[in-house]
Amino acid sequence: MPDPISWEFSWPFLLAAFAGGYLLGSIPFGLLLTRLAGLGDIRAIGSGNIGATNVLRSGRKDLAAATLLLDGAKGAVAVLIAAYFGPDTALMAGLGALLGHLFPVWLSFKGGKGVATALGTLLAIAWPIGILVCLLWLLVAGIFRYSSLASLASLAGSPIIAWFTLGDIQLVQFAAIVAVLVWLRHSGNISRLVKGEEPKIGGAKRAT
Repeated sequence: MPDPISWEFSWPFLLAAFAGGYLLGSIPFGLLLTRLAGLGDIRAIGSGNIGATNVLRSGRKDLAAATLLLDGAKGAVAVLIAAYFGPDTALMAGLGALLGHLFPVWLSFKGGKGVATALGTLLAIAWPIGILVCLLWLLVAGIFRYSSLASLASLAGSPIIAWFTLGDIQLVQFAAIVAVLVWLRHSGNISRLVKGEEPKIGGAKRAT
């Protein structure tokens, strides 16, 4: 990232980056795509979530893949635009994008679980960290066959990856905040994992 531009008071720019990130992150692509495809309101099926996992329950793998990519892209785009003004604004935009996805104002603050958007922000902020987190997701998913466990484990590991990859304390802190937010949105999945009731990848579909 470029060095931050020197302003006497930088908080207005940080606030603008956060607000812009939030607006981008709050675009509910899963809901929009399924409505455009004539499938109705995705919140009325499965878990009621607007993310790619629930879109997949509509039977449209193409829409689920598009939702996954777009949810990740909105986090990445927010970061890349803000990065022009410095690393601090990029981090604020990334945080805003994630919170926008989790708590979109347009949907009464009831959004998705944030995994794709979190990965998108990490890839844009520091691609080595993002790639390693994605690889960890694939490893855990491949071994245990739980999408939620892979998401929780990979994001929990992201601060450690950030530390050993770049050693930047600010990136470590950002990754930790992202992980906490995503974990909080996965409370139901954690409960089902503990009880052994969480569906595996390719297994019977339940509300998540």
